[in-house]
Amino acid sequence: MVSLMQGFLFLRNITIVFIAMLALGPPAHAVPSFARQTGLACEACHTVFPELTHFGRMFKANGFTLDNLKQVRDIDSRKQQLLSLSALPPLAAMIQASQTWLNQSLPDSTNLPARSQRSTIGVPQQLALFYAGKVAPHVGAMIQITYANDTGTIGIDNTDLRYANLALLPNDHGLVYGISINNNPTVEDLWNSTPAWGFPYASTNAGVSPLAATQIDGTLAQQMAGISLYAMWNESLYAELGVYHSAQQGVTNPITGAAGPLDGTASNVLDGSAPYARIAYEYQYGRHDLEVGAYGAGFRLYPGGSSTAPNPLSGPVNRFDDIAEDLQYQFIGENNIVTVAGTFIHESMHLDASYISGASVNPTDQLTTTRFDANYYYRRTYAITVSHFSTSGTVDTGLYSAGRAPGVITSANGSPDTRGWMGEISYLPWLNTKLSLQYTHYDQFNGARNDYDGFDRNASANDTSYLLLWLTF
Repeated sequence: MVSLMQGFLFLRNITIVFIAMLALGPPAHAVPSFARQTGLACEACHTVFPELTHFGRMFKANGFTLDNLKQVRDIDSRKQQLLSLSALPPLAAMIQASQTWLNQSLPDSTNLPARSQRSTIGVPQQLALFYAGKVAPHVGAMIQITYANDTGTIGIDNTDLRYANLALLPNDHGLVYGISINNNPTVEDLWNSTPAWGFPYASTNAGVSPLAATQIDGTLAQQMAGISLYAMWNESLYAELGVYHSAQQGVTNPITGAAGPLDGTASNVLDGSAPYARIAYEYQYGRHDLEVGAYGAGFRLYPGGSSTAPNPLSGPVNRFDDIAEDLQYQFIGENNIVTVAGTFIHESMHLDASYISGASVNPTDQLTTTRFDANYYYRRTYAITVSHFSTSGTVDTGLYSAGRAPGVITSANGSPDTRGWMGEISYLPWLNTKLSLQYTHYDQFNGARNDYDGFDRNASANDTSYLLLWLTF
Protein backbone atom coordinates (compact mmCIF):
# COMPACT_ATOMS: atom_id res chain seq x y z
CA MET A 1 0.00 0.00 0.00
CA VAL A 2 2.86 2.39 0.80
CA SER A 3 4.60 1.77 -2.53
CA LEU A 4 1.28 2.17 -4.37
CA MET A 5 0.64 5.47 -2.59
CA GLN A 6 4.17 6.64 -3.47
CA GLY A 7 3.44 5.80 -7.09
CA PHE A 8 0.22 7.85 -7.05
CA LEU A 9 2.00 10.80 -5.40
CA PHE A 10 4.84 10.71 -7.91
CA LEU A 11 2.42 10.47 -10.83
CA ARG A 12 0.39 13.36 -9.39
CA ASN A 13 3.50 15.53 -8.95
CA ILE A 14 4.77 14.76 -12.45
CA THR A 15 1.33 15.58 -13.86
CA ILE A 16 1.20 18.92 -12.02
CA VAL A 17 4.65 19.89 -13.27
CA PHE A 18 3.78 18.78 -16.77
CA ILE A 19 0.53 20.75 -16.88
CA ALA A 20 2.37 23.82 -15.59
CA MET A 21 4.91 23.42 -18.39
CA LEU A 22 2.10 23.13 -20.95
CA ALA A 23 0.51 26.31 -19.66
CA LEU A 24 3.58 28.46 -19.07
CA GLY A 25 6.49 27.13 -21.09
CA PRO A 26 7.39 28.75 -24.44
CA PRO A 27 7.67 26.42 -27.46
CA ALA A 28 11.15 25.02 -28.08
CA HIS A 29 12.08 24.81 -31.75
CA ALA A 30 15.42 23.00 -31.78
CA VAL A 31 17.48 20.15 -30.40
CA PRO A 32 19.77 22.05 -28.05
CA SER A 33 23.37 22.48 -29.16
CA PHE A 34 23.15 21.11 -32.71
CA ALA A 35 20.04 23.19 -33.36
CA ARG A 36 21.63 26.34 -31.92
CA GLN A 37 24.68 25.74 -34.10
CA THR A 38 22.79 25.16 -37.36
CA GLY A 39 19.82 27.44 -36.77
CA LEU A 40 17.57 24.58 -37.91
CA ALA A 41 14.55 23.15 -36.10
CA CYS A 42 14.80 19.72 -34.53
CA GLU A 43 12.72 18.15 -37.29
CA ALA A 44 15.49 18.80 -39.83
CA CYS A 45 17.71 16.17 -38.21
CA HIS A 46 15.21 14.10 -36.20
CA THR A 47 11.85 12.52 -36.69
CA VAL A 48 11.63 12.69 -32.89
CA PHE A 49 14.79 12.74 -30.78
CA PRO A 50 17.06 10.80 -30.89
CA GLU A 51 15.87 9.13 -34.13
CA LEU A 52 17.63 10.62 -37.17
CA THR A 53 16.28 11.68 -40.56
CA HIS A 54 18.40 11.40 -43.72
CA PHE A 55 19.54 15.01 -43.23
CA GLY A 56 20.51 14.18 -39.65
CA ARG A 57 22.53 11.20 -40.81
CA MET A 58 24.42 13.37 -43.30
CA PHE A 59 25.01 16.01 -40.62
CA LYS A 60 26.58 13.33 -38.45
CA ALA A 61 28.62 11.85 -41.32
CA ASN A 62 29.97 15.33 -42.05
CA GLY A 63 31.36 15.59 -38.54
CA PHE A 64 28.66 17.74 -36.87
CA THR A 65 30.26 20.81 -38.50
CA LEU A 66 27.41 22.51 -40.39
CA ASP A 67 26.91 25.87 -38.66
CA ASN A 68 25.04 29.14 -38.96
CA LEU A 69 26.62 31.07 -36.09
CA LYS A 70 28.94 34.01 -35.90
CA GLN A 71 32.51 32.68 -35.87
CA VAL A 72 35.71 33.82 -34.25
CA ARG A 73 38.18 33.45 -37.13
CA ASP A 74 41.90 33.72 -37.79
CA ILE A 75 43.95 33.31 -40.98
CA ASP A 76 47.66 33.35 -41.77
CA SER A 77 49.55 35.41 -44.35
CA ARG A 78 48.64 32.90 -47.07
CA LYS A 79 44.93 33.22 -46.28
CA GLN A 80 44.90 29.75 -44.72
CA GLN A 81 42.30 29.35 -42.01
CA LEU A 82 43.83 28.89 -38.57
CA LEU A 83 40.68 29.13 -36.47
CA SER A 84 36.92 29.03 -36.90
CA LEU A 85 35.34 28.96 -33.47
CA SER A 86 31.64 29.38 -32.76
CA ALA A 87 30.79 32.40 -30.66
CA LEU A 88 28.33 30.20 -28.75
CA PRO A 89 29.77 27.03 -27.20
CA PRO A 90 27.91 23.86 -28.31
CA LEU A 91 26.65 22.81 -24.88
CA ALA A 92 23.40 21.06 -24.02
CA ALA A 93 21.87 19.17 -21.13
CA MET A 94 19.43 16.32 -20.58
CA ILE A 95 17.44 15.21 -17.57
CA GLN A 96 15.28 12.13 -17.10
CA ALA A 97 12.85 11.67 -14.21
CA SER A 98 11.14 8.32 -13.94
CA GLN A 99 9.27 5.76 -11.93
CA THR A 100 9.45 2.00 -12.48
CA TRP A 101 7.06 -0.66 -11.21
CA LEU A 102 8.05 -4.35 -11.16
CA ASN A 103 5.23 -6.82 -11.73
CA GLN A 104 6.37 -8.85 -8.71
CA SER A 105 8.59 -7.80 -5.84
CA LEU A 106 12.11 -9.16 -5.53
CA PRO A 107 13.15 -11.22 -2.51
CA ASP A 108 14.85 -9.21 0.22
CA SER A 109 18.62 -9.47 -0.34
CA THR A 110 19.23 -9.88 3.41
CA ASN A 111 17.32 -13.21 3.28
CA LEU A 112 14.81 -11.81 5.72
CA PRO A 113 11.24 -13.11 5.33
CA ALA A 114 10.29 -9.95 3.43
CA ARG A 115 10.11 -8.47 -0.05
CA SER A 116 11.70 -5.43 -1.64
CA GLN A 117 9.66 -2.44 -2.75
CA ARG A 118 7.94 -2.89 -6.09
CA SER A 119 8.56 0.63 -7.35
CA THR A 120 11.68 2.76 -7.85
CA ILE A 121 11.74 6.51 -8.36
CA GLY A 122 14.61 8.23 -10.17
CA VAL A 123 14.71 12.02 -9.87
CA PRO A 124 16.87 12.24 -11.77
CA GLN A 125 17.31 8.83 -13.31
CA GLN A 126 19.95 10.42 -15.50
CA LEU A 127 21.39 13.90 -15.75
CA ALA A 128 23.73 14.51 -18.69
CA LEU A 129 25.86 17.32 -20.05
CA PHE A 130 26.79 17.33 -23.75
CA TYR A 131 29.47 19.04 -25.76
CA ALA A 132 27.97 18.47 -29.17
CA GLY A 133 28.93 20.37 -32.29
CA LYS A 134 31.70 21.92 -34.33
CA VAL A 135 35.17 22.17 -32.78
CA ALA A 136 37.16 23.41 -35.78
CA PRO A 137 36.87 23.29 -39.58
CA HIS A 138 36.12 19.64 -40.49
CA VAL A 139 36.26 18.60 -36.81
CA GLY A 140 33.28 18.00 -34.53
CA ALA A 141 32.38 16.07 -31.42
CA MET A 142 29.60 14.61 -29.36
CA ILE A 143 30.74 14.04 -25.77
CA GLN A 144 28.29 12.97 -23.07
CA ILE A 145 28.98 13.08 -19.32
CA THR A 146 26.23 11.42 -17.29
CA TYR A 147 25.12 11.10 -13.70
CA ALA A 148 23.12 7.91 -13.13
CA ASN A 149 21.08 7.24 -10.00
CA ASP A 150 21.80 3.49 -9.92
CA THR A 151 25.53 4.10 -9.30
CA GLY A 152 25.32 7.61 -7.85
CA THR A 153 28.39 8.53 -9.88
CA ILE A 154 29.30 10.77 -12.82
CA GLY A 155 31.10 9.20 -15.76
CA ILE A 156 31.92 9.41 -19.44
CA ASP A 157 29.03 8.18 -21.57
CA ASN A 158 28.82 7.88 -25.36
CA THR A 159 31.61 9.84 -27.04
CA ASP A 160 32.22 10.38 -30.76
CA LEU A 161 35.02 12.65 -32.05
CA ARG A 162 35.11 13.18 -35.82
CA TYR A 163 37.09 14.56 -38.72
CA ALA A 164 35.12 14.71 -41.99
CA ASN A 165 35.56 16.10 -45.48
CA LEU A 166 33.84 16.01 -48.86
CA ALA A 167 35.25 15.10 -52.29
CA LEU A 168 33.33 15.85 -55.49
CA LEU A 169 33.38 12.98 -57.97
CA PRO A 170 32.35 12.81 -61.65
CA ASN A 171 28.61 13.04 -62.46
CA ASP A 172 28.07 15.33 -59.45
CA HIS A 173 28.44 12.46 -57.01
CA GLY A 174 29.86 13.29 -53.61
CA LEU A 175 32.08 11.21 -51.33
CA VAL A 176 31.96 12.05 -47.64
CA TYR A 177 34.91 10.54 -45.81
CA GLY A 178 36.16 10.81 -42.29
CA ILE A 179 37.60 9.42 -39.08
CA SER A 180 35.72 8.66 -35.87
CA ILE A 181 37.29 8.16 -32.45
CA ASN A 182 34.67 6.71 -30.11
CA ASN A 183 34.12 4.52 -27.05
CA ASN A 184 31.30 2.20 -28.09
CA PRO A 185 31.03 0.14 -31.29
CA THR A 186 28.00 1.42 -33.30
CA VAL A 187 27.79 4.75 -31.40
CA GLU A 188 29.24 6.32 -34.55
CA ASP A 189 26.65 4.63 -36.77
CA LEU A 190 24.16 6.69 -38.79
CA TRP A 191 21.04 4.54 -38.37
CA ASN A 192 18.76 3.72 -35.46
CA SER A 193 18.81 0.00 -36.19
CA THR A 194 22.17 -0.76 -34.55
CA PRO A 195 22.63 -1.23 -30.78
CA ALA A 196 23.96 2.12 -29.54
CA TRP A 197 21.06 4.23 -30.84
CA GLY A 198 18.37 1.58 -31.29
CA PHE A 199 15.02 1.34 -29.52
CA PRO A 200 14.33 1.65 -26.64
CA TYR A 201 15.89 5.11 -26.68
CA ALA A 202 15.38 5.29 -22.93
CA SER A 203 14.70 2.43 -20.54
CA THR A 204 14.51 1.73 -16.85
CA ASN A 205 17.64 0.99 -14.86
CA ALA A 206 15.52 -0.49 -12.07
CA GLY A 207 14.35 -3.66 -13.78
CA VAL A 208 15.69 -7.22 -13.86
CA SER A 209 18.03 -7.82 -16.80
CA PRO A 210 18.50 -11.24 -18.42
CA LEU A 211 21.82 -13.08 -18.15
CA ALA A 212 22.96 -13.08 -21.75
CA ALA A 213 23.81 -10.38 -24.30
CA THR A 214 26.18 -10.36 -27.25
CA GLN A 215 29.38 -8.36 -26.88
CA ILE A 216 28.52 -5.87 -29.63
CA ASP A 217 25.13 -5.21 -28.08
CA GLY A 218 26.39 -2.72 -25.49
CA THR A 219 28.21 -5.24 -23.27
CA LEU A 220 31.56 -3.47 -23.75
CA ALA A 221 30.20 0.08 -24.14
CA GLN A 222 32.48 2.74 -22.60
CA GLN A 223 35.02 0.02 -21.80
CA MET A 224 36.79 0.31 -25.16
CA ALA A 225 38.19 3.06 -27.36
CA GLY A 226 38.48 2.79 -31.11
CA ILE A 227 39.28 4.60 -34.30
CA SER A 228 37.49 3.96 -37.57
CA LEU A 229 37.70 5.19 -41.15
CA TYR A 230 34.43 5.66 -43.00
CA ALA A 231 33.14 6.84 -46.35
CA MET A 232 29.69 7.48 -47.82
CA TRP A 233 29.22 7.65 -51.59
CA ASN A 234 26.39 9.65 -53.11
CA GLU A 235 24.56 9.76 -49.74
CA SER A 236 23.77 6.08 -50.30
CA LEU A 237 26.59 3.55 -49.92
CA TYR A 238 28.34 3.59 -46.54
CA ALA A 239 31.41 1.61 -45.48
CA GLU A 240 33.47 1.68 -42.29
CA LEU A 241 36.51 -0.15 -40.91
CA GLY A 242 37.72 0.29 -37.35
CA VAL A 243 39.79 -1.15 -34.54
CA TYR A 244 39.19 -1.05 -30.76
CA HIS A 245 41.36 -1.47 -27.65
CA SER A 246 40.46 -1.80 -23.97
CA ALA A 247 40.02 1.58 -22.30
CA GLN A 248 38.19 0.80 -19.07
CA GLN A 249 36.96 3.68 -16.94
CA GLY A 250 37.42 3.85 -13.19
CA VAL A 251 40.11 1.14 -13.18
CA THR A 252 43.61 1.77 -11.79
CA ASN A 253 46.74 -0.31 -11.61
CA PRO A 254 47.00 -1.60 -7.99
CA ILE A 255 50.79 -1.16 -7.93
CA THR A 256 51.11 2.37 -9.30
CA GLY A 257 47.67 3.73 -8.46
CA ALA A 258 47.67 5.25 -11.95
CA ALA A 259 45.25 4.77 -14.83
CA GLY A 260 47.12 1.83 -16.26
CA PRO A 261 48.25 -0.45 -17.58
CA LEU A 262 45.48 -2.95 -16.91
CA ASP A 263 46.39 -6.17 -15.10
CA GLY A 264 44.68 -9.36 -13.91
CA THR A 265 42.41 -7.48 -11.48
CA ALA A 266 40.46 -6.06 -14.45
CA SER A 267 37.76 -8.17 -16.11
CA ASN A 268 37.16 -8.74 -19.83
CA VAL A 269 40.30 -7.07 -21.14
CA LEU A 270 40.88 -7.20 -24.90
CA ASP A 271 43.85 -9.21 -26.09
CA GLY A 272 45.35 -6.71 -28.51
CA SER A 273 42.77 -5.12 -30.77
CA ALA A 274 39.22 -5.87 -31.90
CA PRO A 275 38.35 -5.26 -35.57
CA TYR A 276 35.02 -3.69 -36.53
CA ALA A 277 33.38 -3.43 -39.95
CA ARG A 278 30.17 -1.89 -41.27
CA ILE A 279 28.51 -1.65 -44.67
CA ALA A 280 25.08 -0.23 -45.48
CA TYR A 281 23.07 1.03 -48.43
CA GLU A 282 20.33 3.65 -48.14
CA TYR A 283 17.76 4.19 -50.90
CA GLN A 284 15.51 7.27 -50.99
CA TYR A 285 12.29 7.55 -52.94
CA GLY A 286 10.27 10.68 -52.26
CA ARG A 287 9.29 10.60 -48.60
CA HIS A 288 10.37 6.98 -48.25
CA ASP A 289 13.80 5.85 -47.07
CA LEU A 290 15.08 2.26 -46.87
CA GLU A 291 18.41 1.06 -45.44
CA VAL A 292 19.83 -2.46 -45.39
CA GLY A 293 23.23 -3.33 -44.00
CA ALA A 294 25.55 -5.53 -42.02
CA TYR A 295 28.08 -4.97 -39.24
CA GLY A 296 30.33 -7.08 -37.08
CA ALA A 297 33.32 -7.32 -34.78
CA GLY A 298 35.67 -9.86 -33.28
CA PHE A 299 36.61 -9.73 -29.59
CA ARG A 300 39.37 -11.73 -27.89
CA LEU A 301 38.92 -11.27 -24.13
CA TYR A 302 40.90 -12.27 -21.09
CA PRO A 303 38.35 -13.02 -18.33
CA GLY A 304 40.58 -11.32 -15.77
CA GLY A 305 39.15 -11.21 -12.26
CA SER A 306 39.11 -8.96 -9.24
CA SER A 307 41.52 -7.77 -6.54
CA THR A 308 40.57 -10.81 -4.45
CA ALA A 309 40.53 -13.38 -7.28
CA PRO A 310 42.81 -12.12 -10.07
CA ASN A 311 43.55 -13.99 -13.29
CA PRO A 312 46.55 -13.30 -15.51
CA LEU A 313 46.15 -11.36 -18.75
CA SER A 314 47.95 -14.07 -20.66
CA GLY A 315 47.29 -17.57 -21.90
CA PRO A 316 43.89 -18.71 -23.21
CA VAL A 317 41.27 -16.15 -24.18
CA ASN A 318 37.55 -16.20 -24.89
CA ARG A 319 36.82 -15.31 -28.52
CA PHE A 320 33.52 -13.74 -29.57
CA ASP A 321 32.76 -13.30 -33.27
CA ASP A 322 29.68 -11.11 -33.79
CA ILE A 323 28.04 -10.84 -37.21
CA ALA A 324 24.84 -8.80 -37.60
CA GLU A 325 22.37 -7.63 -40.22
CA ASP A 326 20.07 -4.62 -39.90
CA LEU A 327 17.36 -2.74 -41.76
CA GLN A 328 15.46 0.49 -41.36
CA TYR A 329 12.48 1.97 -43.20
CA GLN A 330 11.22 5.54 -42.75
CA PHE A 331 8.26 7.43 -44.09
CA ILE A 332 8.19 11.13 -43.19
CA GLY A 333 4.96 12.87 -44.16
CA GLU A 334 3.43 16.19 -43.25
CA ASN A 335 1.47 14.73 -40.34
CA ASN A 336 2.46 11.07 -40.20
CA ILE A 337 5.85 9.49 -39.54
CA VAL A 338 6.50 5.75 -39.59
CA THR A 339 9.78 4.04 -38.77
CA VAL A 340 10.43 0.30 -38.82
CA ALA A 341 13.83 -1.02 -37.72
CA GLY A 342 15.37 -4.36 -36.87
CA THR A 343 18.64 -6.15 -36.27
CA PHE A 344 19.74 -9.77 -36.14
CA ILE A 345 22.98 -10.50 -34.22
CA HIS A 346 24.70 -13.88 -34.24
CA GLU A 347 27.59 -14.51 -31.86
CA SER A 348 29.97 -17.49 -32.00
CA MET A 349 31.84 -18.07 -28.73
CA HIS A 350 35.10 -19.99 -28.39
CA LEU A 351 35.46 -20.14 -24.61
CA ASP A 352 38.98 -21.49 -24.22
CA ALA A 353 39.71 -19.52 -21.03
CA SER A 354 36.34 -20.11 -19.37
CA TYR A 355 36.28 -23.82 -20.30
CA ILE A 356 39.70 -24.45 -18.76
CA SER A 357 38.76 -22.60 -15.56
CA GLY A 358 35.40 -24.39 -15.29
CA ALA A 359 33.37 -21.20 -15.82
CA SER A 360 31.67 -22.85 -18.81
CA VAL A 361 30.85 -26.50 -19.48
CA ASN A 362 31.12 -26.12 -23.26
CA PRO A 363 34.21 -25.10 -25.21
CA THR A 364 31.99 -23.36 -27.78
CA ASP A 365 28.59 -21.71 -27.50
CA GLN A 366 26.24 -19.73 -29.74
CA LEU A 367 24.07 -16.72 -28.98
CA THR A 368 21.53 -15.04 -31.25
CA THR A 369 19.66 -11.78 -30.63
CA THR A 370 16.77 -10.45 -32.70
CA ARG A 371 15.06 -7.08 -32.24
CA PHE A 372 12.29 -5.56 -34.31
CA ASP A 373 10.41 -2.33 -33.63
CA ALA A 374 7.90 -0.09 -35.37
CA ASN A 375 6.74 3.37 -34.35
CA TYR A 376 4.13 5.82 -35.54
CA TYR A 377 4.11 9.56 -34.81
CA TYR A 378 1.24 11.91 -35.52
CA ARG A 379 2.41 15.49 -36.03
CA ARG A 380 5.55 14.63 -34.05
CA THR A 381 3.38 14.91 -30.94
CA TYR A 382 1.62 11.61 -30.28
CA ALA A 383 3.42 8.30 -30.69
CA ILE A 384 3.04 4.58 -30.28
CA THR A 385 5.88 2.05 -30.54
CA VAL A 386 5.77 -1.74 -30.48
CA SER A 387 8.90 -3.87 -30.21
CA HIS A 388 9.70 -7.58 -30.11
CA PHE A 389 12.98 -8.92 -28.70
CA SER A 390 14.47 -12.39 -28.50
CA THR A 391 17.77 -13.91 -27.35
CA SER A 392 18.50 -17.62 -27.69
CA GLY A 393 21.61 -19.74 -27.37
CA THR A 394 23.39 -22.87 -26.31
CA VAL A 395 22.55 -24.43 -22.96
CA ASP A 396 25.60 -24.01 -20.70
CA THR A 397 25.08 -24.65 -16.99
CA GLY A 398 28.46 -23.11 -16.21
CA LEU A 399 28.07 -19.88 -18.16
CA TYR A 400 24.39 -19.50 -17.21
CA SER A 401 24.37 -21.27 -13.89
CA ALA A 402 21.69 -21.49 -11.23
CA GLY A 403 22.32 -19.57 -8.04
CA ARG A 404 21.33 -19.91 -4.45
CA ALA A 405 18.12 -18.30 -3.25
CA PRO A 406 17.23 -15.62 -4.05
CA GLY A 407 18.08 -16.45 -7.65
CA VAL A 408 16.23 -13.92 -9.87
CA ILE A 409 19.13 -13.29 -12.32
CA THR A 410 20.01 -16.98 -12.78
CA SER A 411 18.90 -19.89 -14.94
CA ALA A 412 17.80 -23.17 -13.41
CA ASN A 413 18.32 -25.07 -16.69
CA GLY A 414 21.43 -23.24 -17.94
CA SER A 415 19.65 -21.67 -20.90
CA PRO A 416 20.00 -17.98 -21.89
CA ASP A 417 16.75 -17.95 -23.89
CA THR A 418 14.75 -14.77 -23.28
CA ARG A 419 11.99 -13.25 -25.37
CA GLY A 420 9.17 -10.76 -25.02
CA TRP A 421 7.72 -7.54 -26.28
CA MET A 422 7.66 -3.88 -25.38
CA GLY A 423 5.03 -1.21 -25.95
CA GLU A 424 5.41 2.54 -25.50
CA ILE A 425 3.10 5.53 -25.85
CA SER A 426 4.57 9.04 -25.88
CA TYR A 427 3.42 12.64 -25.86
CA LEU A 428 5.69 15.48 -27.02
CA PRO A 429 4.10 18.92 -26.49
CA TRP A 430 7.37 20.37 -27.77
CA LEU A 431 10.20 18.77 -29.71
CA ASN A 432 12.56 18.67 -26.71
CA THR A 433 10.03 17.45 -24.14
CA LYS A 434 8.79 13.87 -23.98
CA LEU A 435 6.46 12.10 -21.56
CA SER A 436 6.22 8.35 -22.16
CA LEU A 437 4.81 5.22 -20.60
CA GLN A 438 6.57 1.98 -21.47
CA TYR A 439 5.59 -1.59 -20.65
CA THR A 440 7.90 -4.61 -21.00
CA HIS A 441 6.55 -8.17 -20.91
CA TYR A 442 8.63 -11.38 -20.83
CA ASP A 443 7.25 -14.56 -22.38
CA GLN A 444 10.48 -16.33 -21.41
CA PHE A 445 13.33 -15.31 -19.12
CA ASN A 446 16.70 -17.06 -18.73
CA GLY A 447 15.45 -20.29 -20.24
CA ALA A 448 11.87 -20.76 -19.06
CA ARG A 449 8.42 -19.22 -18.78
CA ASN A 450 7.72 -20.64 -15.32
CA ASP A 451 10.11 -21.19 -12.38
CA TYR A 452 13.08 -20.05 -14.49
CA ASP A 453 15.38 -19.58 -11.46
CA GLY A 454 14.44 -22.75 -9.57
CA PHE A 455 12.87 -20.72 -6.76
CA ASP A 456 9.35 -20.33 -8.19
CA ARG A 457 9.89 -17.01 -9.99
CA ASN A 458 8.18 -16.81 -13.37
CA ALA A 459 9.29 -14.78 -16.40
CA SER A 460 6.30 -12.43 -16.16
CA ALA A 461 7.32 -11.49 -12.60
CA ASN A 462 10.01 -9.32 -14.22
CA ASP A 463 7.54 -7.34 -16.35
CA THR A 464 7.98 -3.60 -15.83
CA SER A 465 5.92 -0.44 -16.21
CA TYR A 466 8.08 2.64 -16.76
CA LEU A 467 6.91 6.26 -16.63
CA LEU A 468 9.43 8.78 -17.98
CA LEU A 469 9.72 12.54 -18.29
CA TRP A 470 12.61 13.37 -20.66
CA LEU A 471 13.82 16.95 -21.17
CA THR A 472 16.67 18.26 -23.32
CA PHE A 473 17.74 21.90 -23.26
